[in-house]
Amino acid sequence: MDPIAFKELLEQNYTWPSVYMFKFVCPASHDNIAYLESLFDSETAEVQIRQSAKGNFVSITAKELMLSADAVIVRYAKVKEIPGLLSL
Repeated sequence: MDPIAFKELLEQNYTWPSVYMFKFVCPASHDNIAYLESLFDSETAEVQIRQSAKGNFVSITAKELMLSADAVIVRYAKVKEIPGLLSL
């Protein structure tokens, strides 16, 4: 999605600061999981990781207090570095 359109959508649907839920699916590797976990504050974010039935993929759901729509967009930009990652 176009970052400008996404920012407008976030601004319309949230009052900042707000708890935002991120959902991702990516190939199951220790590096991918460690990188995703490092993006979220371990003291304040609620992160859930579930492995697929065959163990090839993991789904990650993270809820964290975000200060602005820009902060959400920056977070999504950082996860683009993971090959095979899907943002839901």
